[in-house]
Amino acid sequence: MDDNLIIKGTKDGINAVINMDRFKDFEEMMGVLVEKLSKGKAFYRGASLKITTDLKKINSRDFGKLKEVLFSEFDIKDCSLEDKVKNEEAASKAFNGIHEGRTKFLRRTVRSGEVIDYPGNIVIVGDVNAGSQISAGGNIIVLGAMRGSAHAGNGGNPEAIVAAFYMQPEILQIDNLMTRAPEESDKPAYPEVAKIKEGTILVEPYLPNKFK
Repeated sequence: MDDNLIIKGTKDGINAVINMDRFKDFEEMMGVLVEKLSKGKAFYRGASLKITTDLKKINSRDFGKLKEVLFSEFDIKDCSLEDKVKNEEAASKAFNGIHEGRTKFLRRTVRSGEVIDYPGNIVIVGDVNAGSQISAGGNIIVLGAMRGSAHAGNGGNPEAIVAAFYMQPEILQIDNLMTRAPEESDKPAYPEVAKIKEGTILVEPYLPNKFK
């Protein structure tokens, strides 16, 4: 199945090109991917991995399982998905609503001076330090503290959101609206979500059963 799962190095990291039609199911594909990566385990440590495949053949639960294996067994730095069956016009639409679109995952702290820019959604498992910049065509989700600058919906997506366990960004921007975080000594100890509502950026507690 060498032609059905190709791993190659690029200037941006590692690219795994997968033909899901040649595997009987997701579990078989993941087994082959893990076997291939295991041959160069030390080489992949700390690398960025992009998976290029037919996204209709991988659901969110499967991708979550795949990320868990990549992060825990190979210490991959971040992982993103790219749909290889879309034409050029469709592929440029990286974000299509609150929950959809390509997503880049980073499992680390984003340090001061770093700039992260991605046309889809960005999920960061870690903190975003002051002095850093995160820009996404879609949503920005931080499973930690958001202290840098965040620009969600870059390129014209007013439905985009910014969410964080601890929301204290230097600059917060969604689409073409921008605001600064208030100088508060005591921030709430619960996750918050920023979104555009009635022409302004509203930051409110994250309530899973009520958010939409």
